[in-house]
Amino acid sequence: MSKPFIWLQHALPQLGLTRFAGRVAASEKPWIRDRLIDRFVRAYNVDMDEAERDIGDFASFNDFFARSLKPGARPLADAATHVLCPADGEVSQLGTIRDGRIVQAKGHEYTVAELLGGDEALAARFHQGDFITIYLSPSDYHRVHMPAAGTLQSTSYVPGDLFSVNQTTAANVPGLFARNERLSCVFDSELGTMASVMVGAMIVAGIETVWGGRVEPPERGRGKRLHRETPGRATRLDAGAEMGRFLLGSTVVLLFEQEKIEFLPQFKPGSKTRMGEALARRL
Repeated sequence: MSKPFIWLQHALPQLGLTRFAGRVAASEKPWIRDRLIDRFVRAYNVDMDEAERDIGDFASFNDFFARSLKPGARPLADAATHVLCPADGEVSQLGTIRDGRIVQAKGHEYTVAELLGGDEALAARFHQGDFITIYLSPSDYHRVHMPAAGTLQSTSYVPGDLFSVNQTTAANVPGLFARNERLSCVFDSELGTMASVMVGAMIVAGIETVWGGRVEPPERGRGKRLHRETPGRATRLDAGAEMGRFLLGSTVVLLFEQEKIEFLPQFKPGSKTRMGEALARRL
């Protein structure tokens, strides 16, 4: 089953399909919006009790998909002693970055430099550091939050493919997270340099950050764009604060410097995550 699924992703017009999905998801026509939302909630058993707004209050499917939660729906762990989980989802892989390489799945690895769009100097900061990859399924809450307080240093949009990022694809497409479109967000924190890389996927209609807005689908494929913060005007975000969101599901990869954190033992590939819970101890 996996081989035909992977072959189909290679054969499909990824960008064209994603742009079309983006236009449909952004439609505010009631007969499109309401039908999509209703069918999605039923198909994925979405818990609307924790949503801040009722099901009839969304302007579009995108508005619904990136919905906010009621205050207190995700209590935050003690950020003074722990790193917080950035998103609801499932752990794909986690562990030590060995010789500049990250485990994607059994038999598949990619380099930190590839993930960061070829920035070897930045990748060197994470030598022998730690990483975690969290997959956000369609039913999950799709806002990404800060694992620790930090000041934004740079954001870099890296164009790429738009493969699905589910476990089947991760196990069969080499270098998946370093091949797909992604937005690398680098922070200066009490833990040293910290990166949160938001990875796009097929029919992901967009990636947004709270400081820069949306990476629009028409801009995809036009080359790498780097934005560096101006000293004195840099964006500062607290632990647990929202940093960005996906319009349709995808993956976030966190990178930490060496000997800064220790993942809690209950987290392993396949573990469910909840935004704001303790993910790792600060060393």
